Amino acid sequence: MRIRAGYQIVYDCPQPTPMLLMVSPHPSRMPDLEAPHEVVFDPPVPARQYNDGFGNLCTRVTAPAGRLTISADLVMRDPGTWDRVVPEAIQHPLEELPDEAIVFLLGSRYCETDRLSDTAWSLFAGTQPGWARVQAICDWVHNHITFGYEHANSQRTAWGAYMDRRGVCRDYAHLAVAFCRCLNIPARYCTGWLGDIGVPPGGPMDFAAWFEVYLGGEWHTFDARNNQPRIGRILMARGRDATDVAISTSFGPCMLVDFQVVTDEIPG
Repeated sequence: MRIRAGYQIVYDCPQPTPMLLMVSPHPSRMPDLEAPHEVVFDPPVPARQYNDGFGNLCTRVTAPAGRLTISADLVMRDPGTWDRVVPEAIQHPLEELPDEAIVFLLGSRYCETDRLSDTAWSLFAGTQPGWARVQAICDWVHNHITFGYEHANSQRTAWGAYMDRRGVCRDYAHLAVAFCRCLNIPARYCTGWLGDIGVPPGGPMDFAAWFEVYLGGEWHTFDARNNQPRIGRILMARGRDATDVAISTSFGPCMLVDFQVVTDEIPG
């Protein structure tokens, strides 16, 4: 399968503004690109890339005063397989977890494990540890949060999603991640492209959020928003929560004036 993916993001800045962008495919997907990936700036500006502490590819630029358009257009080869379902995947005792998984048990900016711990145990203590427990978390979050783009709120945390019972895909992911961590299951937040491939069209295209958990000696994909296996995920970044994988972080005033995302299967 071949998937065309891309975006166009436009900012207005009243003054030169340094920006940190996370808009490239994850390094693990770079071998699947049909051509080298390029982030395009209009007007052209100097940019440099580096890999952050989670292995994500980041781009540093200084946006000039005025309007800056950031875009990319890429073609990704994909196996076209559904997300794996591994019901026998076990939950590891804490003392057996690898060191690199421990950070994904800790509370973070958008995943307040301290506020949600009692709730998590009251809801899920009776579930079977391992895959079944994570699926029970996804079922609960999927069934108790109302999705709507009008519900987007960049300040909403996992606790806020639990209290508000509404949100967008990042809210579903934050709440599910927080519940998993409360139950001693390492969970990390993911963002990237996810087109409506193999499923009915689901509305306007946007970057998607899902999460991964460490079970049975490896990381597995879960998606509380869609709550079903999907085809054609293109990972962009992983981290503790949306803070670590923000599409853009500006170090000064700027205004988002246009945002378009494309993810389509290429026929044939």
